[in-house]
Amino acid sequence: MVCKLPNGSGRSIRILVLAKGEKVDEAKQAGADFVGAEDMVDKIKEGWLDFDKVIATPDMMPKVGPIARILGPRGLMPNPKVGTVTTDVAKAVSEEKAGRVEFRAEKAGIVHAAIGKLSFYANKLEENFVALMDNIVKLKPATAKGTYVKAISFSSTMGPGLRVDAVKAQATKG
Repeated sequence: MVCKLPNGSGRSIRILVLAKGEKVDEAKQAGADFVGAEDMVDKIKEGWLDFDKVIATPDMMPKVGPIARILGPRGLMPNPKVGTVTTDVAKAVSEEKAGRVEFRAEKAGIVHAAIGKLSFYANKLEENFVALMDNIVKLKPATAKGTYVKAISFSSTMGPGLRVDAVKAQATKG
């Protein structure tokens, strides 16, 4: 699942767009760092991985198939569910640059997501947190009964976790 953070994630992301024709110019204008087609696929086969996200047009997916074993384990494989396989390349690139964060629930229901950096002001982190919580609550399945969010913890990458009262956090949104 994907959530657009209002204040970005604080990371500068290098984006590779795999496209042909007019989509190449569209991607460059939107701010893509690398754009190409078969030439980029060949470069990746040779071991080049100097990018953080891959966006592809549907017509390029047959060419991406042979490099799936390289991209997949690194979490770089384009996927229509998260919007990285699209015909609207400009929108996808601008959203990624603006600070979109992908998150996934583990088997036990645990969600890990980066909402910013320690250097962010508290109000910016709070806005990002509220946006993420809104997104998670909106994605609640209709069959889920009882308390949906039971516990919330914040931590820096290698720091200790700080527990937050989940009930208060959901009640003070906005």
